[in-house]
Amino acid sequence: MKIKFLSGILTLLFISCGFNGKEKEVKVVKPEFQNKGHELVYNMVQKVGSYDLLKTKKDVVYTYTYQTPDGKADISTEKYVFDGEYSYGAYMQHERTLPELDGLIEQGYDGSNFWLRHNGEYVESEDQLQRVKFNRPTNFYWFTMMQKLLDDGINYEYLGEKTVNNKAYDIVKISFDFAKSKPTDIYQVYINKETGLIDQFLFTVVDFGVIETPYLMLLEYENIDGILIPVNRKYKQSTWDAAVTNDPWITVTWTDIKFNNDLKPELFKK
Repeated sequence: MKIKFLSGILTLLFISCGFNGKEKEVKVVKPEFQNKGHELVYNMVQKVGSYDLLKTKKDVVYTYTYQTPDGKADISTEKYVFDGEYSYGAYMQHERTLPELDGLIEQGYDGSNFWLRHNGEYVESEDQLQRVKFNRPTNFYWFTMMQKLLDDGINYEYLGEKTVNNKAYDIVKISFDFAKSKPTDIYQVYINKETGLIDQFLFTVVDFGVIETPYLMLLEYENIDGILIPVNRKYKQSTWDAAVTNDPWITVTWTDIKFNNDLKPELFKK
């Protein structure tokens, strides 16, 4: 997560250094924003906690539960290292992800390579590995999405204001520049004017052909060790005006979230 900064010094603070009477000059700078939309997203990240703050937590372990209206579910133990974006998932239940495999499946990403184990044996099927290549970065991204909305290669467009259920929102469209070889997902976030948080957002899933008709995601946050995390999430098809269908919701919950678990690199390697 990098932000361009103005070159000028806006404020100088002088702090005493030890007993030698010398003073240290600390430069305080202000981010240079693309536009109002960028500034709104930046302010939101300050509310929930930055990626730098996440990195101080080192890693996270939590239980991921994905439930679809047909009664099928995925339940996995997710483990991530923030510096390097390592990702591991152990699926105790996987009725939506690789349901043809009975028993425990493990997915891993070590920063370079993806792998899949089924009941302790590595799986080399390219079709099944493609699912891992989607799950690992996607699950990691959902967990860190608020912070990563300040990554390089992102464009912001302020779309205006809207009132939804008696709450006033600023709407920002977010698109990406870093994968010019193929279309990338689009997000349209609703930032609550009172709280500064994203209560809901529209999104596409290009990898699964969800482009013209987006999904609407609703969020509920919990404060975990000083970071606001959207632990309860539900989504279904919508229009770009955030008018949802009558279909039931797909729900995603994150529970038992624990930071600083001293995860070892070997966990993520094949």
